[in-house]
Amino acid sequence: MSNDSIGKTILVALAVCVIWSLLVSTAAITLKPIQDQNKKIEKMKNIIAVGGLMDVDKDIEDIYKGHIDSRIVDLETGKYLPKDKQVGLLNPEVYNIKKVAKDPELGKLIPRNKDRARIRRMPKFVPVYFVKKDEKVSRIIFPVYGSGLWSTMYGFIALDRDLNTIKGFTFYEHGETPGLGGEVDNPQWKALWKGKLAFDENNRLRIEVIKGKVDILKLESKYQVDGLSGSTLTTNGVNNLVRFWLGEDGFAMFIQELRRGGFDGKVQ
Repeated sequence: MSNDSIGKTILVALAVCVIWSLLVSTAAITLKPIQDQNKKIEKMKNIIAVGGLMDVDKDIEDIYKGHIDSRIVDLETGKYLPKDKQVGLLNPEVYNIKKVAKDPELGKLIPRNKDRARIRRMPKFVPVYFVKKDEKVSRIIFPVYGSGLWSTMYGFIALDRDLNTIKGFTFYEHGETPGLGGEVDNPQWKALWKGKLAFDENNRLRIEVIKGKVDILKLESKYQVDGLSGSTLTTNGVNNLVRFWLGEDGFAMFIQELRRGGFDGKVQ
């Protein structure tokens, strides 16, 4: 076979492909634990941020362990899942909302007429995170997710222990357009959520993200957040996912359980 034959060229090309495939596969396997740990830290960082616990002088994991107490909630009943069942995918330490939603036993399909967040499937069991200060709960953090314009947006919303006042809101994963829908990451926009009320005096869900700017002279402004300029579909997506997860198909039963029990800032 001559050096410039087609057969030899193909063999060399195949050899190069095999070698690079092995290198890429090896790198992926080697780097996966590091990537998983980075994702875990990033998630902790966002929980800490929305919980009002950011402290640059302390390690993220130390802050989390010292101030965050997590529980798995059965969304259908609004009650905590027994500790002996918080194992495997339902272990709060390794909980992955995507994996649980896809699991045939732990997740479920959402009827189309109820799928306001446009996520198709959701977990039956979801963690909540209690922020502890001086042995009492100062905030409760709820995971939320739903479709934006280009992506599924994953984040957290924090309520004060009064179970109504919003204390923080953030996304830790999304693929929205930078400068438009990507403004969900803008600290100024996220700050608009603080102090807004999720429910009215009759415990009806009222929080909403509106198109344009909130008129602070109107009574309903306490339930409203400015929309994202130039990004109507992302604005609608944020509004829909927040109202879905704080509504009757999300954490409503759990919040009602806390209210009925006379929540006093202690984690049962």
